[in-house]
Amino acid sequence: MPTPDIELGPNNVNTRRGFALVASKIALDADKTTTIYRRFDELSARSLLFYQAELAELEEQLKENDEEDSAARDEVSVECQRDWSEFERSAEEGVERERRRMVLVMSIREKVEKYQEDAALAAHQTLLNAPPPSASTVKALRNWFFNNTISSEPNDKDIPRLWGASERTYDSIHDLVALRVPSDQDRLSNFIQNNFSLFFATSSPDGRTTYISERSISRFVAIFSTVLAAIMLFGAIISLYIVKNPHALLGMLSGWTVLFAACVGLLTNARRDQIFGATAAYAAVLVVFVSGNLGGGAGGNGSAGGVCTPG
Repeated sequence: MPTPDIELGPNNVNTRRGFALVASKIALDADKTTTIYRRFDELSARSLLFYQAELAELEEQLKENDEEDSAARDEVSVECQRDWSEFERSAEEGVERERRRMVLVMSIREKVEKYQEDAALAAHQTLLNAPPPSASTVKALRNWFFNNTISSEPNDKDIPRLWGASERTYDSIHDLVALRVPSDQDRLSNFIQNNFSLFFATSSPDGRTTYISERSISRFVAIFSTVLAAIMLFGAIISLYIVKNPHALLGMLSGWTVLFAACVGLLTNARRDQIFGATAAYAAVLVVFVSGNLGGGAGGNGSAGGVCTPG
């Protein structure tokens, strides 16, 4: 993910401009998270509506032909309604009525295939299901696009890299699609990425741009999650072992369980059923430990009492 360009010395000179510069910017991203393009939702919706309207008109024409065929009594018409080879032969021989119907049938086939399989419904569905780009990535890319960077000259600011209608490329994040997003898009990774990204900055191969390393963030999140999981387990066990008051134990058991559920729910992308399952397993471990600890304490007290009784 790009961050604003930083001055790295006299070599920070790029003679490219326009589409070549923007393409170079996208290509130099090692994590490829800047491969962000417009979905053109409104144009796609209108194109689908045009396909739909065209097919609806063809459907009406086909219904009218069916009504015509129902009323027809000549031998050729009756045969063509039941025999495809006869229908095809009559159309090829130039029988006007059958030739017109064949043109309609072929047009319907072509339009339906394009509407359902080619570049209409399937392509639009793929775009809608594609992951959205990170807001911080879009913000950084937009700043670079308009020269709002530390190394930009004051007079060059707000001058877009592309002109004309392309100036509005990154205006609406809701009309953008990311061809690739980081593999770990959980809440903890997003939080670190949006608030502590400067700690994971790395330079691009050309030395002109600073990027946020996806691998570094993933490595840090993995280490942090491992340490946090260990703290949640061993911290609970140690604290419950030290405290002997049953009422305090019950309160601490509830607190640790709530804290564990909050960590799983807020820092990961776990579903509700996964949160319930993990929390139940965690609570079961703590309950077993507390029960064994209390039972051992009670047994010890009973044995001591038995020894003292004879005296």
